[in-house]
Amino acid sequence: MELSVISPCYGAPTLLRELVRQIEESVRELTPDYEIILVEDCSPDNSREIITDICRENKRVKGVFLSRNFGQQYALNAGFDLSSGEYVAVLDCDLQNPPMFLRDLFRKMQEGYDIVFASRQERPDNYFMTEGSHLFNRLMGYLTDTPQDESVAEFAMYRRKVVNAMAMMGDYRRYYPLMDKWVGFRTAKVEVPHDARTDGKESSYTMRRRIGLAVQTAVAFSTKSLRLIAYFGFLITLIAMIVAIALVIKTLVTGIDVSGWVTTFVSMWFIAGIIISILGIIAVYIGNIFDEVKRRPSYIVGEKLNFDESQS
Repeated sequence: MELSVISPCYGAPTLLRELVRQIEESVRELTPDYEIILVEDCSPDNSREIITDICRENKRVKGVFLSRNFGQQYALNAGFDLSSGEYVAVLDCDLQNPPMFLRDLFRKMQEGYDIVFASRQERPDNYFMTEGSHLFNRLMGYLTDTPQDESVAEFAMYRRKVVNAMAMMGDYRRYYPLMDKWVGFRTAKVEVPHDARTDGKESSYTMRRRIGLAVQTAVAFSTKSLRLIAYFGFLITLIAMIVAIALVIKTLVTGIDVSGWVTTFVSMWFIAGIIISILGIIAVYIGNIFDEVKRRPSYIVGEKLNFDESQS
């Protein structure tokens, strides 16, 4: 297989047939040897039935139905593992990233690049979605010490060797925008428009989910949070020393004793809050270690359609 196109499917059943049509219209010009893998992430609608019908009508389309909702990154993981193309493209199912630009990504790959990202231009999202994306990327970049390009999302094309390299990482927690930076290789970007959704629905990535993903990913891919705890501890120690010196000077200069119970009460609650916060951050890391050592699979496939028996 020369080209595999993977699309995680969740919450956009009315767009799936048009998605496949536009993908085929684009990739037919590039190669007759392609496959389209639709990974249905247990969407709470009739996506499964629609994908099943599409697979019956078109043998080039392969359906992957996860046993439960694992999330976008794990749906991508399943698609990568089951793909067979020398080139592997990924894009969302909501058609905000026009499939016609798969041609541009593929042609850019022919210049010798190993990863080509689509750089979104003139995003039509509302203010809250745009600001949420800015906040998510700033938080992710700060916590992982990895600059995040806000114009790049899950629309990209990889050579098979890059896909194999990311599979070798073996992490339980998956976040491909960081993983593809870690493995390296030659990268390039192609500017593409970012269209509005035509089905009238909002993205399932709420602000709460974005922040949760940022924190979870930061813990899985970086120890910066632990370093921040150490810096915070030094800062609190310094502040305590300054306050203690100031209180001693005030007592010596004015001759008025500082009320002991007030400072003791406030200090106890302050220190207790700090200790609980520190223990909470450490607990998140321990929880992440707990998830890793269990060696559970990142996803479970409930059913596959149009795959050869040799494809596991």
